[in-house]
Amino acid sequence: MLKPNMNYGELKDSYLFFNISQKINKYLEDRPAAKLYRMGIGDVSLPLCDEVIKALHSAVDDQADPERFHGYMPECGAPFLRRAIADYYAKRDVLLSDDEVFVSSGASDELGDILDLFDRASTALVIEPAYPAYVDANIMAGRKIYHLPSGEENGFLPEPDGKVCADLIYICSPNNPTGAVFNRAKLKKWVDYANRNASVIIFDAAYEAFIEDNSLPHSIFEINGAKTCAIEICSLSKTAGFTGTRLGYTVIPKDLERNGMYLNDMWVRNRTTKTNGVSYIIQKGGAAVFTEEGQKQIKANIAFYKENAKILMHTLDKLGIKYYGGKNAPYVWMKCPYGMKSWEFFDCLLNSVQIIGTPGSGFESCGEGYFRFSSFGTRDDTVEAARRMMNFLKQ
Repeated sequence: MLKPNMNYGELKDSYLFFNISQKINKYLEDRPAAKLYRMGIGDVSLPLCDEVIKALHSAVDDQADPERFHGYMPECGAPFLRRAIADYYAKRDVLLSDDEVFVSSGASDELGDILDLFDRASTALVIEPAYPAYVDANIMAGRKIYHLPSGEENGFLPEPDGKVCADLIYICSPNNPTGAVFNRAKLKKWVDYANRNASVIIFDAAYEAFIEDNSLPHSIFEINGAKTCAIEICSLSKTAGFTGTRLGYTVIPKDLERNGMYLNDMWVRNRTTKTNGVSYIIQKGGAAVFTEEGQKQIKANIAFYKENAKILMHTLDKLGIKYYGGKNAPYVWMKCPYGMKSWEFFDCLLNSVQIIGTPGSGFESCGEGYFRFSSFGTRDDTVEAARRMMNFLKQ
């Protein structure tokens, strides 16, 4: 008799964002004409920049010409895109060979797939509050998970706990949901910890393009020693608006070895077995992101979202509500007012002023009492949501 993966029975009843959708749908059943101000899920609102659109159109035309037509792409990524990404890293003095860069269909896919590289008996350390998929993917694999809480006492940037030795370490910087960013000294402590314990850091750099403080690292590979202990996963979803087109990349250094096996070689074998590569059209669009004009245009879009964050931060400042993030990240992580619980505050905002955010408790238990706002909405919706929140919470 076939036995299913019983680890699925250990998952929470439903995914955080599914719970939010259910609540929204119930609200709209009774009020179908209601206007909602959605600042919860981090989907972008600006279209792809002009340089990317031109590249996509050109790639579509290529597919109509027998001499320029492309069928299957290289499983690990088109050479032109791998080179463009390596050049992007070189601008921050991170030297990578093209074959240390792997093109993916997005960070979310890769965060789950990358676990193929590690034995199921390995343990995982998740710094919380955390993106729920880190925990869920490891539960599905049957791994033991260590939960390292963080909070206001350390600015949501904890240091390694010498009492815990985990095989896999999840670090997201800038962090989702808190917006906190590790500085070089703190990140160096994690790199040294990983090398000392033969651990591997899974570094989620999906929001690196939002860092405006030049003293903060965009990549873990800016830290000495990281190439022997880290894998970096990045995305063009928030960086360049690719949420609907799906494109990302993963960096696995050739120096990363465990038990005589090189993880770069292992990942080549994995990708050539399990994928047929990312669409030529999408990869051409992705390459345009890394051109001089493409960088200029996506930075303008990022500046737009960061202005939204400033509007939210200004409102919270006026209300005297403590928060984190916003400056070097697209998320504002606020403390729920009046001692309210996270889901209580969610229901309050939805039912009273039609604002949707994300309850902090959905990012594990130490997120209780906090609330995440995304800055990816339209300007009009952000301004109106800030106005409504100001008027409501002043009362």
